[in-house]
Amino acid sequence: MKNGEMWKDIDGNDIQAHGGCILKHGESYYWYGENKGADNCPGTTRVDVIGVSCYSSRDLVNWKYEGLALSADKDDPQSPLHPSMVAERPKVLYNEKTGKFVMWLHLDDSRYVYAGVGIAVAERPEGPFRLTCAKQPNRQDSRDMTLFKDTDGTAYLIHSKDWNKTLNIAKLSGDYTDVDGMYVSVMQDQEREAPALCFHNGMYYMITSGCTGWSPNGALFARCPHIMGKWKLIDNPCEGRNYRRTFEGQSAYIFEAGGRKWLMLDHWKRFDLKNSGYSILPVEFDSDHNMTVRWTDEWNGLPLI
Repeated sequence: MKNGEMWKDIDGNDIQAHGGCILKHGESYYWYGENKGADNCPGTTRVDVIGVSCYSSRDLVNWKYEGLALSADKDDPQSPLHPSMVAERPKVLYNEKTGKFVMWLHLDDSRYVYAGVGIAVAERPEGPFRLTCAKQPNRQDSRDMTLFKDTDGTAYLIHSKDWNKTLNIAKLSGDYTDVDGMYVSVMQDQEREAPALCFHNGMYYMITSGCTGWSPNGALFARCPHIMGKWKLIDNPCEGRNYRRTFEGQSAYIFEAGGRKWLMLDHWKRFDLKNSGYSILPVEFDSDHNMTVRWTDEWNGLPLI
């Protein structure tokens, strides 16, 4: 699988799972992402909402399309999932206590003014997910967002607020279906988006993108010994060609497989979103708590890990 390019599923169709995440459950991995399998709306950088795709794989290379885990609501013009709206950056966690799969995603109107989240729940990883709530978390705007599940099972929503000027880290309720009211604002006035988090050897790490619209920019990583502490921006973690432009991509999610961390990137084509490509790159750490993401030309999945 060539990094930076569009990837195919086992049936030879383009994988439509942009801005998404990979979740391991049982012996399988599940890849969720925005289905943008239609032409851009004329003169815009958006595609009508189709839904959230789900793909499954045992080796992270051969992906089977499981269908739409969450579908657009075509019949209700007032629905936050109506095709005329915006549904982006879906992230899914499994809650061991409830046995439910919980999806959070950025919901917005076509002008990106509403800036909220949607929460959906399913009994199976493939879905179908049912939207249970659409809101602004802690009564604050929320744009680019991700989820992070800590080692003790506590989960957090990390989202851009104040028109992307600041990031919030908000603790979720025990069933992951709401925020519990506790949050901190970090990297204030730094204008960061596209957060992706991980934990390694007692330290939390976060990769973020600058706010340059659809154009690539230099990623930065931040670290903190406490997830709701004071995060410190460090440096660009990328190494390799086009590292100053995050390899012409943008951070989407960090997942673990084969005992290592991996960063998912989207390579957005703003006027042809359905053909935006993907990359999965290795994440490394040193004894001084520095993070490195190195470019590789191919993603070969679990057999070579």
